[in-house]
Amino acid sequence: MRRAFFRYSLAALAAAALAGAPAVARIAGAASTANGMTSLVSAARVAPDAWSDWEPMGGSPTSAPAVAAWSSGRLDLFVRGLDNALWHQSYWAGSWSAWESLGGVLMSAPAVASPAPGVLDIFAQGTDNALWHRWYSTRGWSPWVALGGVLTSAPAVAAGANGRLDVFARGVENALWHRWYNGHRWSTWERLGGLLMSAPAVASWAPGRLDVFTQGPDNALWHRWYEGGWSAWENLGGVLTSGPGVASSESGRLDVFVRGTDNGMWHKSYSGGWSEWEGMGGTLMSEPAVASWAPGRLDVFVQGTNELYRKVWS
Repeated sequence: MRRAFFRYSLAALAAAALAGAPAVARIAGAASTANGMTSLVSAARVAPDAWSDWEPMGGSPTSAPAVAAWSSGRLDLFVRGLDNALWHQSYWAGSWSAWESLGGVLMSAPAVASPAPGVLDIFAQGTDNALWHRWYSTRGWSPWVALGGVLTSAPAVAAGANGRLDVFARGVENALWHRWYNGHRWSTWERLGGLLMSAPAVASWAPGRLDVFTQGPDNALWHRWYEGGWSAWENLGGVLTSGPGVASSESGRLDVFVRGTDNGMWHKSYSGGWSEWEGMGGTLMSEPAVASWAPGRLDVFVQGTNELYRKVWS
């Protein structure tokens, strides 16, 4: 069934919800290209234990992508479109869906995590610079909900056990700020310091473990982790020209991707110790986004010069 498509600013979404009006009407399975999003092309061909070539995937994003995997073979991809709304496309059973608009007016790239199969939590910086949240469950899509704060970057989010969500963003003083959901209620904002030159990125390789990355004032990759308490900041080198993207494909494993001075993608991994930096080519217009749906599987997405691109390790 097709429904009317209305564009709302995030502030208007909140006002409509308070007034008891429907916050947004969504297009269920629409394939519209009127707002600049076009269908993705076929899946990349990947040899075992190797990186695929860069795969052009269409679309007209105006932000870095965000991606999450809620089960083996499933990917949910989000971008900000030409109308500044949130757009979504999913991959399942070897094929991509059509794009659907999820409304809103985003001032940043989105962030997404999946705390359980069939559940997605989306976050973005709104027109009021606050953190805004929308989620998907068996009941369908929620309206947009404001979570406060004053953001100066896109957010980052990681999902943990029992519905746990940990959200990070850069604040007005360029420090790292943190807010979490314990499955029942949201915490207040917590200041974690640092001097961030980009949006943060976060991954969790086990319950109670968080690894946060950012571009530091020296343009190197900086890292801070939580495991019973917060570590100090750690310098991991490199010369970044974007924020990082990170995923964990198995316990004790981290894969970090950034844009370098050549505008290509660079990769650094951790498995008992940190690797050297590895150049992976491409011409990136944004920070990378990465998800893992199985041990040893990585799907990396970037905004290219005129469309999205994907690179896969399998």
